[in-house]
Amino acid sequence: MGRPTTLLEGLCGHALSLGAQSIDVQYKDGREWVFANKGGMGIGIANYKGSGADAKELRGNLYAAAKKSVRTVIGGQVYILKVRIFDSFGEDAFAVSIDLAPKPDPSIAPLFTAKQGQYLAFIYNYTKMHRQAPAESDLQRYFQVSPPSIHEMIKTLERNGLIERTPGQARSIRLCVQPEHLPRLE
Repeated sequence: MGRPTTLLEGLCGHALSLGAQSIDVQYKDGREWVFANKGGMGIGIANYKGSGADAKELRGNLYAAAKKSVRTVIGGQVYILKVRIFDSFGEDAFAVSIDLAPKPDPSIAPLFTAKQGQYLAFIYNYTKMHRQAPAESDLQRYFQVSPPSIHEMIKTLERNGLIERTPGQARSIRLCVQPEHLPRLE
């Protein structure tokens, strides 16, 4: 199963929509302040009461991302969120870089699970036969799983750089894996 979008990912998406490439999070006056960095200027985009649930969730997201970068999809593009922790007046502050993920080398077979391979093989074969990408309902009928399961798998494949989609456009799945790297559809 996939994972829901975190508060950190939502804030980074908002920052990107403003043309920023990074955000800073700092604790001041009992609040967590979030600034989008654009052209050397910090634009305040959110603030949360320090003892509130949102502030706690955000800090949890930031500490986790500081240990391991987060790969996420924002606006149909795959980004990597990297967090650096620094000291600001005795409190932890955070600098988050929002970088486009590098495109995988098509000559190298990507890593994916057997189940993901079956989804990729189905997408490839369906597209070849019907000259259009499958809808999520086509995947649901073939794999006989629930619509949320299909949607989460599609999000996982996209986040891992195995497919691309155009947000808001039906049947827009495009494989990023060469056919010779796909398993046989079972």
